[in-house]
Amino acid sequence: MCGIVAYIGQRPAKPLLLEGLKRLEYRGYDSAGIAVINGKLNVARSVGRVSMLEEKLEGLKGFEGSLGLCHTRWATHGAVTEHNAHPHRDDRHGIAVVHNGIIENYAALKTWLQERGHVFSSQTDTEVIAMLVSELYEGDLEKAVQAALREVTGAYAIAVVCEKEPDVLVVARKGSPLLVGVGNGEFIVASDAAAIISHTQQAFMLDDYNVVKLTRTEFKTTDIHNTPVTPKVQQLELDLEQIELGSYPHFMLKEIFEQPKSLRACMSGRMDTREGRVVLGGLNTFAKELTRARRVILTAQGTALHAAMIGRYLIEDLAKLPAQTEYASEFRYRNPVIEEGTVVVAVSQSGETADTLAALMEAKERGALALGVINVVGSSIARETDAGVYLRVGPEIGVASTKAFTGQVAVASLIGLFLARRRMMSAGDCADYLRAMETIPEKIEKILEQAPKIKRITEKYVERENWLFLGRGYNYPTALEGALKLKEISYIHAEGMPAAEMKHGPIALINEGMPAVFIANKGRQYEKVMSNIQEVRSRGGHVIAVATEGDEHIAKYVQDVMYIPDIPEPLSPMLAVVPLQLMAYYAAVARGHDVDKPRNLAKSVTVE
Repeated sequence: MCGIVAYIGQRPAKPLLLEGLKRLEYRGYDSAGIAVINGKLNVARSVGRVSMLEEKLEGLKGFEGSLGLCHTRWATHGAVTEHNAHPHRDDRHGIAVVHNGIIENYAALKTWLQERGHVFSSQTDTEVIAMLVSELYEGDLEKAVQAALREVTGAYAIAVVCEKEPDVLVVARKGSPLLVGVGNGEFIVASDAAAIISHTQQAFMLDDYNVVKLTRTEFKTTDIHNTPVTPKVQQLELDLEQIELGSYPHFMLKEIFEQPKSLRACMSGRMDTREGRVVLGGLNTFAKELTRARRVILTAQGTALHAAMIGRYLIEDLAKLPAQTEYASEFRYRNPVIEEGTVVVAVSQSGETADTLAALMEAKERGALALGVINVVGSSIARETDAGVYLRVGPEIGVASTKAFTGQVAVASLIGLFLARRRMMSAGDCADYLRAMETIPEKIEKILEQAPKIKRITEKYVERENWLFLGRGYNYPTALEGALKLKEISYIHAEGMPAAEMKHGPIALINEGMPAVFIANKGRQYEKVMSNIQEVRSRGGHVIAVATEGDEHIAKYVQDVMYIPDIPEPLSPMLAVVPLQLMAYYAAVARGHDVDKPRNLAKSVTVE
């Protein structure tokens, strides 16, 4: 979602800040702005891409200072206008603020501030912070920020500067991620490590309610009540090459093709095929509790929910343990029944998904054992869990998740086998599954060799505005994921559903030439899927099948086939989803869309 970069040091701030914003463009945004203190506070804002802000800054004076902050905004309060873009300011003391998150009590605070003479120029909740800090400012920016945040309800990551204190930058966090990069005589603050990695690999994450005062030579960390806090400076597990495009035209395509490598990293050291054993160090402390668990709830949003659904099938099928999936946004506001022996697994690429974090906290409050399946080390969900498993697939820049999804399914498979082996699965059966998992990266490489064919198939149907994606069993969630990918980046209306559900209403949508993508790999319900294919064909729909290599029979009944290698059915989603990812990518390119920055979407949804 919104991106923050702030800098204090010896170098000119503007080029460093703009470079950082460009690193955060993948998060999704609709406007951008910058503030630099150079004797006085100077602010520039624009609607559109960071490049539009750069153009506006050309020739402008006053942005030559070495203290500043900048922001990319994804609209929540107020329309996409320059007045609503960050930074927001209050000119009584020359204060500027950038903010990620939502201030829930902003309306009451705004009324109070207006009664005290403050005049607002935007419809945002963020402008309240600038006015509130200004109202409480008595010559000490750090104390004013602490006092302001004691009055605020909601989520925030903020950076604040004041022209009366040209050697001070104050940052704070609750609920939205923020980290401080520690350089040589400088500090770089960002909402994502990608913005600072080219300058320093030493950084510390802020915990909730932390406030950090930064000068050009040192930092001081407290909470909002001014109690000292000692942060832990760590080495960032990220390198510049991972966030560069290289020879690829888009990050999404790069990340699709990175899946063999990312899955090897995900599975490395976690599978003992000789002993038929899964090694998940993050879960070892709670192995007994997990073995005795009575129920598993997997909670997530979006793509992560589809991975969680596959995880549910794996846990029920392999470990014979009752499992269910929940939209985190619904789970958190229900009165969920959490019995003794309940394990709740939060699945999230970023580890900052607001609804998933809140669902996890609700489950913990009710006594559940809280686990996480997360990609970002040190993220909010990772820190709130009792234990968990990192994906280790590397940073994912494309907004439409690809390698994180297959990583989540791989980890769900490992967790399912971890539980199954401890409950009832033999070492031999577990070893067979693990050996099959070892072949997945190589098999994905084989699927990727078909990319030109998949491109040609996609281009045949790219003008059609309504698609169906259908699957059964393990590949019903894969169908949901295929439909979501197509919607996200090509803006084609697509519906994913269980193949059997089609004739209970959606079959009415099928007309001549309508594309229907069936996941029809060999498995327990193959014949049932073939019957569903016939139902679509008889009504004029054009069937595109994802089928198992060697299945020549299916080619007689469909218009187009994309083949995947054979693999045990519980592991097939990691293969079946790859052609669907490529179809979505090629559809978006053919329709001329910005693949890595789809409209209205954000990479990390840190607000409700």
